[in-house]
Formats: sequence, C-alpha cells, structure tokens
Amino acid sequence: MAVLHTDGTGTGKQPFMTLTDEDLVTRSRGGDLESFNQLILRWERPIFALAYRVIGREEDARDVCQETFLRAFRALPGFKGQAKFSSWVYRIALNLCRDWMRRQRRTPTVQMPEGADPEELAAQGGPAESIEDLVARRELSAVVAEAMALLPEEQRTAIILKEYHGMTFQEIAELQGCPLSTVKTRLYQGLSVLRRHLEKSGSTPQLVRRV
Repeated sequence: MAVLHTDGTGTGKQPFMTLTDEDLVTRSRGGDLESFNQLILRWERPIFALAYRVIGREEDARDVCQETFLRAFRALPGFKGQAKFSSWVYRIALNLCRDWMRRQRRTPTVQMPEGADPEELAAQGGPAESIEDLVARRELSAVVAEAMALLPEEQRTAIILKEYHGMTFQEIAELQGCPLSTVKTRLYQGLSVLRRHLEKSGSTPQLVRRV
C-alpha cells in the first residue's frame, strides 16, 4: 500500500531502524506521519500474508491490508498501548477478513497470483534453500492451501497464526477472544484434517510430516 504523505523531513535525528514499535507509535500519535509510515513498512508484508492466507485472493488481501493500516491510523489516538502494536494491527486485519468473508458469504478461494508465490512475497528472510527444499515447499503450499480452504474459519486462522506467523498459544487466544484450551483444540483438529487430506491426495510421507 502507499505510505501516508509527508513533507519528507521527519522528526528527530535517531534512525528509524533503532526505534521500537512503541517509540514509533508515540511519535505517530504526536503527529509524525513518517513514523507511522515506518510502522507500515515493518508490518505491511506480514499483514498482507495473513489476509492472503485467510481470504485466498490476492487483490482482496491487498485491499484488506490497506484498510487495516487506514483504520489503525484513524484509531491511533485511542490506542493506549495495552497490547503490542503488532497484536493490535493483527486484530484489525482479522476483523476485516471476517467482515469480508461474511459479506461474500464464501469460503476462501485457492488462488495463486500469476508469476508470484505468496510464501515468497511474505518471506521474512532465512537460510538459503536447496532446490529440493524449494520444490517440496511449493508443492506442499499448493496442497495445503487447498485443504486449508475446507477448514472452519476458527481452525484455519489458528493454524495460520501459529504455523505461519509464529504466534504463541496465548497470543492466538487473545486475538481470537477464546480460552487457551480452545486454541489448542482448534489447532489439533485443523492439523489433523490437513494431514488426512495430504494422505488422501497421495502426497509423499515427507510432505505429510512437514504439516
């Protein structure tokens, strides 16, 4: 999404990369648009990845991502810091995804942008992969995406937050507004369905074990 317009001057001399999210939020609430732009740059890719995995459509996921940060900016004066900025913006994104699915009255589709791999679009870096690992990951991604579309929203979202975004059970429980035990049940049931789907699809044992 496009960053918010500023005059390019910023405030202060401290490099943005050395500032925490909390520092940037404080500056943003003080009227520094460039600080909020830095928050967008930090969290745009994870939020797009979340929306894409929940919705399954690239264009709609980008719309949700943009609306997420617009709403966050408008609501920033009321953000008191009771939760981390990342948790707060994830909650906004999840609510927008739910609203989208209710309006569309549909389950997420399985759609891969032409010439792009959303896993690579959302990648946060890591060790280089071998050709074999890359091929296996792409194969797994397509099969898992098909199975994920069959899961109930709560199970699918719990898996996405845990397996793709590395959140703890407690963080997921807070985002989904449910007890810790419910999150664990959703993950167990959802992953069980995914494994069965992979087995029925004839995926290799190596791919099944990756789930």
